[in-house]
Amino acid sequence: MSIDLSILNSEQRKAVEEIEGPSMIIAGAGSGKTRVLTYKIAYLVDSGVSPFEILSLTFTNKAAKEMKERISKLIERDFERIWMGTFHSIFARMLRIESEFIGFTRNFTIYDSDDSVSLIRQLMTQNNIATDNPTPKAIHGTISKLKNKLIFPKEFASVAKTPFDKKVEIIYEEYQKALMKNNSMDFDDLLIKPIELFRRNPHILEKYQERFKFILVDEYQDTNKAQYIIVKMLAGKYGNISIVGDDAQSIYKWRGAEIQNIFDFQDDFKECKIFKLEQNYRSTRKILSLADHVIKKNKKQLAKNLWTENTEGEHIHLIETLTDRDEAHRICRYIYEEMQKKKLNFKDFVILYRTNAQSRILEDALRQNNIAYLIIGGIRFYQRKEIKDILSHLKIIINPQDNEALLRVINLKPGIGKTSTDKITAIAESENVQIIDALKTINSRKEFSSKAKNILTEILNYIYKYQYLKDEMSLSELARGVLDEMGILRSLRLENTVESEERINNIQEFLSAIAEFSDNADEPTLESFLQQVSLVADIDDLDNQKNAVTLMTIHSAKGLEFPVVFITGMEEGLFPVSSSTMYEDELEEERRLFYVAVTRAQTKLYISYANQRYKFGLQSYQLKSRFLKEIPDEIIKAHFISDGIKQHTGRKPKPEKSSHSGGSIRYEYYSENKTKNHSREKDDPSTDKFPDIQKGVSVVHNTFGNGTVLSITGKGLEKKAEIYFDDIGLKKIFLKYAKMTVKD
Repeated sequence: MSIDLSILNSEQRKAVEEIEGPSMIIAGAGSGKTRVLTYKIAYLVDSGVSPFEILSLTFTNKAAKEMKERISKLIERDFERIWMGTFHSIFARMLRIESEFIGFTRNFTIYDSDDSVSLIRQLMTQNNIATDNPTPKAIHGTISKLKNKLIFPKEFASVAKTPFDKKVEIIYEEYQKALMKNNSMDFDDLLIKPIELFRRNPHILEKYQERFKFILVDEYQDTNKAQYIIVKMLAGKYGNISIVGDDAQSIYKWRGAEIQNIFDFQDDFKECKIFKLEQNYRSTRKILSLADHVIKKNKKQLAKNLWTENTEGEHIHLIETLTDRDEAHRICRYIYEEMQKKKLNFKDFVILYRTNAQSRILEDALRQNNIAYLIIGGIRFYQRKEIKDILSHLKIIINPQDNEALLRVINLKPGIGKTSTDKITAIAESENVQIIDALKTINSRKEFSSKAKNILTEILNYIYKYQYLKDEMSLSELARGVLDEMGILRSLRLENTVESEERINNIQEFLSAIAEFSDNADEPTLESFLQQVSLVADIDDLDNQKNAVTLMTIHSAKGLEFPVVFITGMEEGLFPVSSSTMYEDELEEERRLFYVAVTRAQTKLYISYANQRYKFGLQSYQLKSRFLKEIPDEIIKAHFISDGIKQHTGRKPKPEKSSHSGGSIRYEYYSENKTKNHSREKDDPSTDKFPDIQKGVSVVHNTFGNGTVLSITGKGLEKKAEIYFDDIGLKKIFLKYAKMTVKD
């Protein structure tokens, strides 16, 4: 054999050399699955299989490109004849060849989501369905989900019950007819139509079964129902199918992935051989131990035991912070500390978060600490469309002469099209005035319809209204008023899609940014806030800088690795993202997501949570994530608030013992001693009524349990303590009402 397999470990080699029949390669995180796939393809060719007979399916163009590059170095002949690419690209290629058999021509067009939404809007209008509730986007999202589950218009019609379903039923059928009439397919059709092609034309299915005698599928746990059926149909004759996947990294249920597909593989292919890639080449033993402890809490999983020959490694750092801003700045401090100790660069760090909205406060801290950063799988917070839309509405209040902001606001108005926008722009240019000046004379313009005049006059009145109100309202009240005026939150809630939920989160985070600015700025005016934001938006694009800290959601991080990883926002309701009432399968997917985050780390892992976080413009108290209780003590180095940011090993803080005897400090304590203390109190109003309570003292509360006093404020009966309780987080308590005792 000319292919040298000595680079592979024993299990990898067995998986590569298994050519005939079905095989399932369970590839744990960092176990070299891409290497196995590429070597298996090379080994097939080296064993006499024609590249023409090989089909390799991936989920990203990046993965396909990487595999092609590796294969080109392993085999010399005809490797370009291998059909290798994403599901959508491969089956679009197939449909170009066979389209006439399902009523299309070879030059059919592919609709993106915007094209689809636009077509659905037209169909809703034609069918006298209002486009405000539900929105075209909401209907498109539902149709997409139905297609991914292979539920077609006639089938859906038999189960449609609600008023919303009935509207979807009408549009779904009309939409499919319109696509065919336009000789077009949408993104979902690229997976649906091959199934239709094969079912209606068995001879074509047989043609491709003969063509692709050897099929390899990467990330099989991420397949949806349509992808699962296509693969099963193609492999139905020869059964030479190799799938690579890891059920522990199935994190895309929200976009249609069905983890059950990988569990069912052994039933679908009875003679399936199983190979487990359990040696991890990426992470230290402590990081791997954490990942193992976490994922084993899931009931539904394929058994495997990850191990590594790598070093034991450093403890995982668990960081408790007072606020989300404190969390962000602490991360910056640790980045600099790691760089100094280990001679690392910014590019060696990644900061992971559950939702895109969390990036805003992290971006602020990185920028303030002069740390270059880039965002993967998203754009900079203040550059996101919904945020820019809101900023434009705020900018024209301060500066109506800002043509760009005003045009953006005009274009957002339903009923104002490109024709009207072009007209108002042309008038301003011909008369050498700003667009706001042209708006002021709009009612005298014959070029515009009455409807357009009314809408443009509304924008003018909006500016006048908020120019007056901005000096009469707080900044937060002003922002909320503008949002109500825009109707953006109502619109996004009606969409009810994953994307709209993300945008709502971003808007809520924007309100938090304004509230935080109002709390901390010397001059919390709209002008000063917009000035601060403009500095963020105008900084040079860092995406092209090689040496920058990476920020991304955990979903975007799958398949990547970094020397140092920060997992942030480990709090209930944030990660896991839902409440305690979530279903078991949802909780297990959240736990798999945590597992993915942990296994991105090579040498160092930091996990952080905040006791207080701005939510919906208000500061709320947080509970630490239930997942943190699943981490073994012996691999943790904890940093607790009560330590004054001191470091120590072990999960529980160890405050210094109080010199007091542990007597009661409830209100009755003061009442019982009121008489004997009365004369002294009268002379000295600052007399300490609760001398036992001091900073650092451990207490037991009747309701809240064990806690540590972080600070004391006030005097006499107005004395308050800020206490961090182990189970519920931070509380501020009036001592005269407290029912607790000092621990010995």
